[in-house]
Amino acid sequence: MKILAIETSCDDTGIAVLEVSKTGGFSVLSNIVASQIEIHKEYGGVYPTLAKREHQKNLIPAFEQALKEAGLLEENKKKNRPATFLPRGKKVIVEKILEREPELCKKLVLFIKKYEKPSASRRIDLIAVTNGPGLEPCLWVGVNFAKAISFAWDIPIVPVNHIESHILVNILGNPPSHEATARQVKFPAIALVVSGGHTQIILIKKIGSYKILGETRDDAAGECFDKAARILNLEYPGGPIIAKLAEKGEAGKITLPRPMINTKDYDFSFSGLKTAVLYAWQKIKKDPAFRSSEKAVQQQTIANMSAEIQQAIVDVLIKKTIKAAKDYNAKTIILGGGVSANHELKTQLFIKIKEDLPNTELLFPQVDHSTDNGLMTAITGFFHKKNTVDWESIQANGNLRIGQ
Repeated sequence: MKILAIETSCDDTGIAVLEVSKTGGFSVLSNIVASQIEIHKEYGGVYPTLAKREHQKNLIPAFEQALKEAGLLEENKKKNRPATFLPRGKKVIVEKILEREPELCKKLVLFIKKYEKPSASRRIDLIAVTNGPGLEPCLWVGVNFAKAISFAWDIPIVPVNHIESHILVNILGNPPSHEATARQVKFPAIALVVSGGHTQIILIKKIGSYKILGETRDDAAGECFDKAARILNLEYPGGPIIAKLAEKGEAGKITLPRPMINTKDYDFSFSGLKTAVLYAWQKIKKDPAFRSSEKAVQQQTIANMSAEIQQAIVDVLIKKTIKAAKDYNAKTIILGGGVSANHELKTQLFIKIKEDLPNTELLFPQVDHSTDNGLMTAITGFFHKKNTVDWESIQANGNLRIGQ
């Protein structure tokens, strides 16, 4: 079966096509991501209204490229087709579905005029779309686009939970091959999903059975990275730039707190760390010795601060994750989300597992599958292929939860 996936939960427009053989082999036919990072740098974070607008611009080009790479794009042979053509007079319904995305609607109608629906052995069997959690204005663009294609091309649709996608992309292994059998995950498992919007520890009894054990009470870890970077006058997104500077710094030269690291629960709190960074940096900048020091010395201080910020976040994430894994006798620890790309987090978590839980396996995605993409949506859609819904009933939910 072939699965078309659509991901617009935040600022990445993701379209992917995944083929799954009868024996369970995965073939990644395409995985296109249109990033908006350069656009949002000006704001130091994602601006939802702007992100929604960019999704409307990016979806059709990404859709066309994904189908082309997957070998599913075929131009219509009837050159005299009117520009308003849709099979069986469906144009009015498509316009109604996309009434809040008029630019996208116009482009989709022209796309359907120009290209044939993939059919026969090339047909698309399922549309998987992220319907939450995320930024609701962004989610709705992807959901409405999926609804319009589902209706126009008569393809079943399945809603996908974004957090579950960050977990299940690990099924492809690390790194995944173009063609691979689904990786066998030993349960129970503990997942640490950590990104700009979420920091959660989740108990996984089996695929589809989840329980949130703990989560952040305020800022997510990725959000803390971004806010700390802004305090240091560094670029957005903060995680990658802080990690890069940390390579030249030394944690411990500047001391920052590890909020909630010793509490008996599995919850997190990173707003206090952000505040501690602010106060520490203000104190450093006021120091006459720092202000009169050479540029190289000041840059080293920023590198040391970056190393300490990163280590403080990593320490808390690892301590809580290992505690949950021990408490629930986890056979596997799964890392997911944008912050899972952080080298120190992966390395130190691997070492800690080997020391404390030698019989527990660690799974994490390759770097370009850590951030949002359509492939992770496609994989999750496959595991929920029996849970299709009517295109009219699917809704976006920015606060959608996973499990309990």
